[in-house]
Amino acid sequence: MKGAVSSAVSLLAGTLIGFIATSQVLLWLNSETGCSDAPHETAIPGRPKSRLLFVGVMTAEKYLSTRAVAIQRTWGKALAGRLAFFSSGTSRWENQDEELPLVALRGVDDAYPPQKKSFLMLKYMHDHYLDQYEWFMRCDDDVYVHVERLERFLRSVNSSKPQYIGQAGLGNKEEFGQLSLEPDENFCMGGPGVLFSRETLRRLVPHVGSCLKRLYSTHEDVEVGRCVRRHVGIPCTWSYEMQTIFYHNFFGEVALKGRVRRREVHRSLTLHPVKDPREMYKIHAYFGGFRAQELRQRSLQLLREMRWAAQAYGGCATPAQIQSPWCSGIVNGSSSLSEMPSLTKFFPGEIQDLLTWDFFSKSLYSDQVTNPRRRMETFHEVSINNVISDLMELTNRYSKQRGRVIEFKDVLYGYHRLDPLHGADYVLDLLLTYRKYRGRKMTLPVRRHAYIQQPFSQLRIREVASQKTRRPVVRFVLPLCGRRATFERFLRTFRAVCLEGDDACTLLVVQFRHQTEADDLEGTLVAEEVLGVDYDRGRVEFVPGSGEFSRAAALELGASRFSAEELLFFVDVDMVFDAGVLRRIRSHVTCGRSAYFPVIFSQYDPAYVGGVTEHRVAMEPRVAPGEGYWRQFGFGIVAICRSDLAAVGGLDVTIRGWGKEDVDLYDRVVASNLTVVRAPDPGLVHVFHPVECSPSLPRTQYEMCLGSKWNSVGSEQTLAALIAENHLDLLARNFRR
Repeated sequence: MKGAVSSAVSLLAGTLIGFIATSQVLLWLNSETGCSDAPHETAIPGRPKSRLLFVGVMTAEKYLSTRAVAIQRTWGKALAGRLAFFSSGTSRWENQDEELPLVALRGVDDAYPPQKKSFLMLKYMHDHYLDQYEWFMRCDDDVYVHVERLERFLRSVNSSKPQYIGQAGLGNKEEFGQLSLEPDENFCMGGPGVLFSRETLRRLVPHVGSCLKRLYSTHEDVEVGRCVRRHVGIPCTWSYEMQTIFYHNFFGEVALKGRVRRREVHRSLTLHPVKDPREMYKIHAYFGGFRAQELRQRSLQLLREMRWAAQAYGGCATPAQIQSPWCSGIVNGSSSLSEMPSLTKFFPGEIQDLLTWDFFSKSLYSDQVTNPRRRMETFHEVSINNVISDLMELTNRYSKQRGRVIEFKDVLYGYHRLDPLHGADYVLDLLLTYRKYRGRKMTLPVRRHAYIQQPFSQLRIREVASQKTRRPVVRFVLPLCGRRATFERFLRTFRAVCLEGDDACTLLVVQFRHQTEADDLEGTLVAEEVLGVDYDRGRVEFVPGSGEFSRAAALELGASRFSAEELLFFVDVDMVFDAGVLRRIRSHVTCGRSAYFPVIFSQYDPAYVGGVTEHRVAMEPRVAPGEGYWRQFGFGIVAICRSDLAAVGGLDVTIRGWGKEDVDLYDRVVASNLTVVRAPDPGLVHVFHPVECSPSLPRTQYEMCLGSKWNSVGSEQTLAALIAENHLDLLARNFRR
């Protein structure tokens, strides 16, 4: 009995000693892999941790606070798996406010090329996470990954087989034939990202040491590909499509300009390179907005299906049915949204309600503006390009099943209109190419008409808390020459809006002597008379101008009185404004970034506007149909920082007389790096006054003056009614012709 107990104790002791010894050996082996302990990561709250993908991002210590943080805050948050950043052994992350899953690889530095870093990163993934994830990805810190598309792609591929997926490369022209690659060999380019299946990593990593000892080039992606080919026996995926889904821009950095939907961006799983972290955030916001649009489209489609089902089966007819939640979204506020697409949704009750179409080819033709023929504006081009992109994506959705693809070539012409209740309508004449690659192959040019409707989605309201920030002082600069009654009206407006309301504004009047003594005035005396006790010489200042009146010279002289960071507002004495103008100026103008050129509302001659007196026009100006028009061709009213004005060269003081100095300044601001904010401002009204155009003006200025003069007479409808009422003989004569 004692012997049996002794044998049992000996067996147990041997087992424990063997287990401890084996554990120590394994721990020692793991410590020799050249990697530190696995970083601690917490699961996303309310969402189980996915075991699909482990992404290793190769970076350097100097990029941890920029590129690495940008990745973690953008596509890293939505990753279906685990994310880790691999850097040199001396790298540390000391920001206590934000965790960063950093792996410092022992014995590795941040020198280029990162061959050792790349191989040891793969070894780290193998040693710590091989049995926990199906796929492993190696990528750089300047790549954007569309994680939703990548997840769908990976779930369609068998991860139990050896897979080595990426954009196949053979080297550039200078290196072709110098990378020791056989004619049938390739490698996966490391920049856009490389995917390894679990089985590939299992077969590859035991040979990492020998691969590191046998390097034939300085490119780590070439050597990884060579090692995979030698020890796993598979090449990088030979597929033309990989150039699209693992997108690499060979001509520079990936950047999204405007809102144009580029084909390579919307088909890609990864985008490379994105070296500026700010672009990483922009791209992420772009895809987030596009995802929100897809969800709104899906919601709209469901509303239509509900409406169709209700009509087909007789639902939502009785009062009891209408009150049900199922019918409320159809019958109530969303009824117009749930209508099926049609170009005849809106039926005008009167002729003025008729929706007109704008025609475009190389130029845009419209009856809604003063200039009926003009170039296509940027927002028109972007909207049309986006519509065509959506149309071609919808057309080619099942191209693989049908064995054909249709490619867009050009828009020959088209029509566009906006239905305020339903959305934007398009009629496009498209030049396409039809390519059939299954069965009898053919390529044919085709021309088709497309009838498209972009419906509005449901109204969404988001409350934004007001932010109390420092309000910059708005410096009014006013050129003045005579016109006492008009100046008095301007001072009364300035007192009501600025002196009695918003205290963060001043007025600088650049006053020129008038040619006739009767029209001349003393500005300070007029200010004392109009403002009374509100007159503050520190806030209402007068500067004399020399020589003949010139608006450009007056504004340049006034601007020179302020420091570089001041916010200037160039205004005319004929303007009437409200407090909302000051809010918009502060909102739209940022020094070094943007300038504000508002579109003002200009009044018609009250003699041709029925029911409107000159007194009401001058004392109670308002924005109303038939009483004026939006002066799209005027650029004289502008808000800009003093430093930005100097950066674009200021105003051209050689321009004398009426006009042109505003267009010249606008053109130079547009050509600069400043963003031009231009929109109708309902708080700025140009009060009507007779315009005298001197024949002595240069021809260009004289024509501009005449155009402004006759545009301000009255609306087209008013003038047409006037001719029909008083000059029927002219109409009869024209009809006889």
